[in-house]
Amino acid sequence: MSEKLYHTASAPFEAARRVTILPATHRSHNLHGHSFMARIRAELPPDWEPFPGAEAETLAEALKTVISALDYSLLNDRIEPPTDENLARWVWKNLDVPGLESVGIQSTRDQGADLNGRDHAHIWRRFRFEAAHRLPNVAQDHPCGRMHGHGFEVILHAHQNLRHSDMGVDFDHLQQVWNPFHDLLHHRCLNELPGLENPTSEMLSAWIWQRLRPKLPELSWVSVYETVSAGCHFDGHHYRIWKEQRFEAALRLARSPANDPRQVLHGHSYLLRLHLSAPLNTVMGWTVDYGDVKRLFHPLYAQLDHNHLNEVQGMADADLKSLLYWIRSGMTDRLAQLDRIDLYDIPGRGAMLCWGNAGPVLPG
Repeated sequence: MSEKLYHTASAPFEAARRVTILPATHRSHNLHGHSFMARIRAELPPDWEPFPGAEAETLAEALKTVISALDYSLLNDRIEPPTDENLARWVWKNLDVPGLESVGIQSTRDQGADLNGRDHAHIWRRFRFEAAHRLPNVAQDHPCGRMHGHGFEVILHAHQNLRHSDMGVDFDHLQQVWNPFHDLLHHRCLNELPGLENPTSEMLSAWIWQRLRPKLPELSWVSVYETVSAGCHFDGHHYRIWKEQRFEAALRLARSPANDPRQVLHGHSYLLRLHLSAPLNTVMGWTVDYGDVKRLFHPLYAQLDHNHLNEVQGMADADLKSLLYWIRSGMTDRLAQLDRIDLYDIPGRGAMLCWGNAGPVLPG
């Protein structure tokens, strides 16, 4: 794909609902409530924002204005039936934002639905299991060669063309197809399971895919979080890994108006996510070692963390777009597999630069 720059924003709301299209015995048929999160992603045209650097905040304010109509309400009074998919459609219809690329509704921490403009739904649910493992083929001094463990998280993604239907795959169905895998993986040593003798994130995601896809034809990706800051996506053909970094920095938005508070020196706790696509190294069982990603990024990290971004050499400005292009420029020769960078200045608000084939199709 060609290079794309997206801005993202999210807004929470509290609401009650009944999903009456579900069977009367289904728990969501009853009146209940959620702490919802609405998320949007847009490829904004030039000059849409008041000034360069205000894109993400302006996008967030537009979303909050729309979502305020849903906050502390009975959703059935406005949307019937109020499935996550229909909520996303309602937000899309009422949000006056050019270049809108996706609208997502997250009804709990562990589940949600994202829609694009073609009425295709990306439905996902997160699961967790506790397990031990070691990587048998790493160098003798590599920490992952020692027996250790993780609280693994797995996200199952289902892609569907809704064709105007009210909902796609039921979240409870995803739970049902996952339950046998939880029993296999939870409180186990992964190395002892046939096919997982070398249980990297890549091998585990492929192992789950191969066994689950026949039971869930809608399955589009399997994501494995080995830690809270690193993991792998697999779609049956391609491996995509990510590694997160956090840094603390001061800045001012140099192109903001003189009376704007963002002209004044302030700061953020940034979340950065580096995404890489690469073929599998069949001996090591991984695409790129997470430790190598961190090591190769460290020279740039040292220039960002606990520093004044406007004073960083080569930085055009300290806005999200300038930061993303500065990071990409600095990593081009260091990490050729890099094809997407996500950067958030506050939780749920940020930007992403994509130039790989999969683009931003996966959740942040």
